[in-house]
Amino acid sequence: MSSDSDVIVPIADLPAWIVQQVIETNDGGRVIAGIGQSLVAAGMPLRLMGFGTPSLSVEHRGVFLSWRPGSAVERVFAPHGDVAFERTPISAALDAERYFVRWDLARGEGCAELPILERLRMEGCTEYLLDIVGFPPGTGLRGVGLFYVTDRPGGFTEADLVILRSLRDVSSLAVFRFSLSYALTNLLDAYVGTRTAAHVLNGRVCRGEGELISAAILMVDLKGFTSLADREDPHRLVGWLDEHLDALGCDVGRYGGDIFKFTGDGFIAAFRAENAATPCEACRGALAAARAGLARNRALAAQRQAAGEPWLPADLALHYGHVVYGNIGTADRLDFTAIGRAVNEASRIEALCDETGRNLLISDSFARRCEDDLLDLGAFPLRGVTGTRRLWTVSEA
Repeated sequence: MSSDSDVIVPIADLPAWIVQQVIETNDGGRVIAGIGQSLVAAGMPLRLMGFGTPSLSVEHRGVFLSWRPGSAVERVFAPHGDVAFERTPISAALDAERYFVRWDLARGEGCAELPILERLRMEGCTEYLLDIVGFPPGTGLRGVGLFYVTDRPGGFTEADLVILRSLRDVSSLAVFRFSLSYALTNLLDAYVGTRTAAHVLNGRVCRGEGELISAAILMVDLKGFTSLADREDPHRLVGWLDEHLDALGCDVGRYGGDIFKFTGDGFIAAFRAENAATPCEACRGALAAARAGLARNRALAAQRQAAGEPWLPADLALHYGHVVYGNIGTADRLDFTAIGRAVNEASRIEALCDETGRNLLISDSFARRCEDDLLDLGAFPLRGVTGTRRLWTVSEA
């Protein structure tokens, strides 16, 4: 729910105003509110208006923005697999291959099949008008459903329809532009992480462009995945893997980190250190995320064991050092990632989990910047690294 200031524009000027908003803002709610307020000011008795459209999101299949007089714009997201979406006017119209539908609520049309229409009828509304506009192919944004609801006896008039038709194309283009902007941000967040997405959207897209940063590195590896893959159904295996990765990684962002690479049966995350102060906030966040992930994964493993299903334990490593954070790849395929000796050493440390009998190992460089009570495990050689490195852990690991 958001607060939208009153905007009243003469009907003849609304198309130009909508275009201007598309240029100046990413706030689709402001546009919906402005259209609604202007229509009501011009004498159209709207009780509800808005739009619904598919969304290219890893979490949501669609989004609905709606406005009522005197209220803020409401944003409702339909999660993937949400069966309630199948009982919306937009879904019903698409199933019937109808793209301009008027439900006479006063006569109860559609009210038995679609719960929202019955609720609106009980509020005293008389008509629900839905206008579906298709978008060009090439993305998952297939179109938009523009809806308008009135409580005028007899429903919308022909004069009302003329006004709504005059706004149809420009309103649809506005929704298309807002949806693409949302999709771009959401998909980049999902595939490269929130902080990395911000760098990409700000124009850091050239190969070789990067910066040297100090960071806490979290390395996560699920044990036994290869042997499990040899004997289990691949589709079920992917589902189990996702559950374990979610358990291990869902707190990374919460504690200030970004997962910058999935390694098939694990991932690597970085927690950027903003300054050299100790205790280090980046190390504190990385350790908290590691502990939370380890606890969640063990809880998931116990749940899967109780159900007689396969489960995957995890080994984790924490290290602190310098990495190059930026673009690397071929001329036409890039990965925005972190590379450097610190990442390599974190991998070598994680490989010692079996030898030490611990599920979480912490480097000395990390431990020196961390205020927590850690257990000293002694010095160990790291493969491919000169000398030995002192390693630490926590009691529960």
